[in-house]
Amino acid sequence: MKRIVAGLSVLLAFCVMAGCAMQQEPAPAKPDESLVNTYWKLTYLDSAPVTVVANQREPHFVLHADPARVMGATGCNRMMGNYHVNGDELRFEALASTRMACQQGARTEQRFLEVLNAVAAWRVEGEHLTLLDAQDQELARFKAVHLQ
Repeated sequence: MKRIVAGLSVLLAFCVMAGCAMQQEPAPAKPDESLVNTYWKLTYLDSAPVTVVANQREPHFVLHADPARVMGATGCNRMMGNYHVNGDELRFEALASTRMACQQGARTEQRFLEVLNAVAAWRVEGEHLTLLDAQDQELARFKAVHLQ
């Protein structure tokens, strides 16, 4: 009987150790996306979620490296201009957009362009980009989208 209890004890200890070893470690954090040459989809503007209006483009931008140009969409309209990045500082310059009339989303488009003109800094964490003003306050958040 003692041998049975001892054998079961060893078996139980082995099962406990095997169970602990089989616990999955948390998935490693995703590497930070590149600020440049990434499609950044607008997800939050002034801390409010952004919804895409039916039959319109999703608000987004791509920073192209050479020359340092920004291209994207504000929703209904296309946007283009220049940018300058130096470390964690970011400035958009000479932004322009097309002027198509849209019944919905005009306020979001206008605010998106205002925010881009107020950007002073940026931060990428994984697949999320945050644009900040000169007081380090969040202006907008984006998510990297990988085109297939």
